[in-house]
Amino acid sequence: MAPICTFTGMQRVHSSAIFHSRFLCVLKGTRLHIAETVAPQRARIYKSGVVAAAPGKVDVLLVGGGGREHALAWKLTQSPLCDTLFCAPGNPGISREQSVTSLALDVENQEEVVRWCKDQDIGLVLVGPEAPLVSGLIDALKAGGIRAFGPSAAAAQLEGSKKFLKDLCRDFDIPTGSYEAFTEPEAAKEYIRARGAPIVVKADGLAAGKGVVVAQSVDEALAAVDDMLVNRKFGEAGNEIVVEEFLDGEEASFFALVDGETCIALASAQDHKAVGEGDTGPNTGGMGAYSPAPVVTSSVESQVMDEIVQRTASAMVKKGVPFTGVLFAGLMIKDGRARLLEHNVRFGDPECQCLMMRLQSDLLEVLLAAAEGKLAGTHLQWSPETALTVVMAARGYPGSYTKGTAIRNLDNVSTAKVFHAGTSSNDAGEVVATGGRVLGVTATSADVEEAQKKAYQAVDAIDWPEGFCRRDIGWRAVARTKQ
Repeated sequence: MAPICTFTGMQRVHSSAIFHSRFLCVLKGTRLHIAETVAPQRARIYKSGVVAAAPGKVDVLLVGGGGREHALAWKLTQSPLCDTLFCAPGNPGISREQSVTSLALDVENQEEVVRWCKDQDIGLVLVGPEAPLVSGLIDALKAGGIRAFGPSAAAAQLEGSKKFLKDLCRDFDIPTGSYEAFTEPEAAKEYIRARGAPIVVKADGLAAGKGVVVAQSVDEALAAVDDMLVNRKFGEAGNEIVVEEFLDGEEASFFALVDGETCIALASAQDHKAVGEGDTGPNTGGMGAYSPAPVVTSSVESQVMDEIVQRTASAMVKKGVPFTGVLFAGLMIKDGRARLLEHNVRFGDPECQCLMMRLQSDLLEVLLAAAEGKLAGTHLQWSPETALTVVMAARGYPGSYTKGTAIRNLDNVSTAKVFHAGTSSNDAGEVVATGGRVLGVTATSADVEEAQKKAYQAVDAIDWPEGFCRRDIGWRAVARTKQ
């Protein structure tokens, strides 16, 4: 059969496709579609000067530019299904990975993102941070016919609204702490005085990880109420607050993939939120993590999957807002039982760096399956080793810090993988710090002590006088090995 092709503008079919394959080409709108009548050939399609993915492969857009996204990019490019990975905005570390292109795409302009994905024939969009998910980027992509992995804006309320999540837990018997929600400060204060301290006060909406106060005294809790409801510290995110029971025990994170109803376990991890050794000082976005978390035993994992992850997914289906994406469960574990502290709707940072170092399965393959609602029967392979991430931050973080300081000797790190977070390049081509959390130095080993040793060897090899880190990441797991 002779090829029948209709195309215009900048779209061209490579001559080898005409001479070496039989196909039907039809231009619909601005996209070139190929229906092959024989086995796939190595023909390539060019659109506006950009080479499209080879048959059997997909081009991927990864949204974000932090350490989490660097880890995801590193893992995605290992997939034989990945042709080119685009990252918006990316960072210097991401750009150094093979087959990755960082680009200046305004991810807050959803129409622009959809249009660009159509022009580039993107096969999958993966969104790293929570803000684009809560604002509905996945909805816009799917409405535009773009395959995307992540929750709708309605489903992302699991993270975007503390009250939404707590109400869901109450209505569907998901284990968590008792709570009440308030919009009036005096009512909240009356509740706090009746309950006593310690007690937890949370802004309902997204507050960049800073909207939770674990108050050790009634006065501290009352001040938190004023900050949120009276002084408007978190703006609209604090229009409503949740005051909840303080849960004691050991904290851990657990991650799962959900495609609507099917849930498959990923892995556990343990984050270190406080800025100082011994978990002292103010909370941060995370100063380090390790995976797996020994406190999440096989029995705890089974309970979490059955009573928290699966119940959450089933509840969302019953509410008419099925959840697709990564479901992060923040847990408090005591006496071998877990209760839910929070849900996030994306990979954690820095936990993601640990998980990607341990994952042996094809990440892109499983994300494509999840996006298509085909997770059933999927089994993931994990390294039994421990992965440990030490975050290097700019001095002064989580307060004010200096930007633009040069980071040197990164190429001479041999005992760990260095994931970039808050970095950019200056005019001299040097890597410079632009954020609070700047690098995630991640090592693996058969035991946590050796992984810790290798990570700190790498930290000490990096030349960045203006940076600092905690020196005790993994201390809980190390202590368990000495019991």
